[in-house]
Amino acid sequence: MNFNQSNIKKAKKYLDKNYCIGVPTETVYGLAANAYSNIAVKRIFKLKNRPTNNPLIVHYLSIDELKKDCVINNNFIELYKKFSPGPITYILKLKKDSKISKFVTNKKKNLAVRFPNHKVFKNLLKELKYPLAAPSANISNRLSSVEASDVREEFGSKIKYILNGGKCSIGLESTIINLTNKPTILRLGGIDISKIRKILNTKIFIKINSRKKIAPGQSHLHYSPGIPLKMNIRKPQKDAAFVLIKKRKKDLKNFYYLSKKNNLNEAAKNLYSCLRKIKNKGYKSIAIEKIPNKGLGKAINDKLSRASKY
Repeated sequence: MNFNQSNIKKAKKYLDKNYCIGVPTETVYGLAANAYSNIAVKRIFKLKNRPTNNPLIVHYLSIDELKKDCVINNNFIELYKKFSPGPITYILKLKKDSKISKFVTNKKKNLAVRFPNHKVFKNLLKELKYPLAAPSANISNRLSSVEASDVREEFGSKIKYILNGGKCSIGLESTIINLTNKPTILRLGGIDISKIRKILNTKIFIKINSRKKIAPGQSHLHYSPGIPLKMNIRKPQKDAAFVLIKKRKKDLKNFYYLSKKNNLNEAAKNLYSCLRKIKNKGYKSIAIEKIPNKGLGKAINDKLSRASKY
């Protein structure tokens, strides 16, 4: 349903009854449910076919709401002031008296939290008395959804409601940083690490392939279109879809472009929808030219590398 206050209230009714709904964020669409409810959270895992050891991100409207569940620290405050609401997720220590469902964290003592910067999601959170657990709205290991139609394609009638907030403006998942100890990046995403490093003015560790799943997006296989994908290709096989970072003068039917002028922000926004379009057109494989490994290009390459493990 399109965004208006009436539809926000309808969405609330489903959430209050422990159902899962599709919600738009600036990163990707989320599969949202009451983070305080064991019943609701277990439904997320079942719908996504998600391993229970893969924790969920919980979305809050404000720091005041977050303080009920987590211990905040100076690094968090500094990053929050600069980047939140926005595409960054923080790993913080969970308070002992928190109401967060034990299934959200797989009984761990930390919680991944984010403050979404999408007017639809923020308006929804204003109506609720609980935060929302909302992993990406897709079947586990498959492409994330960046439009309401993608969510419907993934789940069909299995979910009760989808709030339509248009196409996601960023198109990649949030950057995840663990702040429970030395600041450590656990997932590359919508915010360049160099910007985070500049704010904290300290060494930032990177641990995006940890065997211990303490954050989403660390799986060996992830973001897959469901067909073989190869990176850094100069000349593709004849029957493969060829994805290029910028528009070319030569325009063939199997050419797909992520941006007009080698713009990495535009490429990130179009990545998942491009791969989904190729899969739905019946191609058997995807070839992708070399993507500059800088800025958001690092996050794009990380997603593609995991997708290539198909």
